[in-house]
Amino acid sequence: MRGPPALRTEDVVKSFGGLRALDGVTLEIPPNSLTMLIGPNGSGKTTLINVITGVYKPDRGRVLLNGRDITGLAPHEVYRAGVSRTFQIPALFTKLTVLENLLVAARAQRGESPLWALVRGAWLPQEGELVERAFRIMRILRIDHLWDHRASELSGGQMKLLEIGRALMSDPRVLLMDEPVAGVNPKLAHEIMDHLLRLRDRLGISLLIVEHRLDIVIPYVDVVYAMHQGRVIARGRPDEVLKNEAVIRSYLGD
Repeated sequence: MRGPPALRTEDVVKSFGGLRALDGVTLEIPPNSLTMLIGPNGSGKTTLINVITGVYKPDRGRVLLNGRDITGLAPHEVYRAGVSRTFQIPALFTKLTVLENLLVAARAQRGESPLWALVRGAWLPQEGELVERAFRIMRILRIDHLWDHRASELSGGQMKLLEIGRALMSDPRVLLMDEPVAGVNPKLAHEIMDHLLRLRDRLGISLLIVEHRLDIVIPYVDVVYAMHQGRVIARGRPDEVLKNEAVIRSYLGD
C-alpha cells in the first residue's frame, strides 16, 4: 500500500432489527486509488456506504478518514471532512445550468453567509475561484461545452458526469460512487471510467466504486473487495478476487 489508507473501516457492525446487514466489515482504500466493492444484492454494500457517509451510525466499529475518526458524524459533517458520494440515479437541479449545478455544491461559500453577502469585495474573489474550479472539472470530464445548458437537456450519461463533477466541487479526499455506469451504453461506460482514472491522477483523490457491471469496470480498478451476507469474503487484485471460490459461490447462491 502506498502510504496510510485514505479511508479505513474497522470491524463495522450495523443491524436492522434481527438482520445484521454489516458483520464486522474492515476495509482500506489506498491513497490515489480506484477501489471496487462487489457482491450480490443484499450483501451490505450500500449499507456500508451509508455508514461511511453518516446516513447510518454503526452499532460497533470505526470509520477513519486519513487517520481521523469520523464515526457517527452527520452526513454534512462527513461531507465537510472530505468524503463525497454520487448516486445511481443523479439528483440534479434540472432547471439550473451545468455550471450552476457545480457551483451550488462548493463548500464554505462566503456569499451564502448573510453577513458576508453584504460585503461584495469579501466574496467576489472566491466566486471567481469557484468558477475556475468548475471549468477545470468540466474540462476533465469533457462537458465544458455544455456549461450553459440546463441539466434537463443532458443525456443520461452526461447527467452522470455532472453528478460526478458536482461531488468533486467539494474538493473531496475520497469519492464514493454507487453504480456510476449503470444504465449507460458500453461505449459511454468506458468513457466514464476513463474520466475517473483522469480524476484520480490529476486531482489525487481516492475512489470507492460499487458496481455490478464487472466486465466494464474491473479493468480499471486497483483493488477489489467482495462482500457476502454483510462480511468481506475476499480482497486483492481484480483477477485474484474474481477467481476466488467463495466469491463465485456467493454469486451462484450456494
